[in-house]
Amino acid sequence: MTVINVTRGVILAKKINMAETFKSRLKGLIGTSSLPKGHALLIKPCASVHTFFMQYPIDVVFLNEDNRIIRVIHSLPPYRLGPIVRGAKKVLELPADICRHTGTRTGDLLRFKSS
Repeated sequence: MTVINVTRGVILAKKINMAETFKSRLKGLIGTSSLPKGHALLIKPCASVHTFFMQYPIDVVFLNEDNRIIRVIHSLPPYRLGPIVRGAKKVLELPADICRHTGTRTGDLLRFKSS
């Protein structure tokens, strides 16, 4: 699956893993040594994340039910607890600085497309 920032006309990731069960949402990216450019993790349902036991920072994109961005956290470091974001239905975790490099920001619309 690919995720496209429709507002900016850029691809954010071409390989997305899904975390939809309690266990997979809790584990998230724990145990991975990196999140390569072009990869992402989509967590749903989700309104808050943590980076406990992670080894690297990530960009965190909170989405509403229509895949509109309602908050972006740039380069959330390891061992942090993110905020609870009201209205968030899912979270897209991306490699650090992808949002800055692509201009992705609050209000942008994302589209998920099967590869």
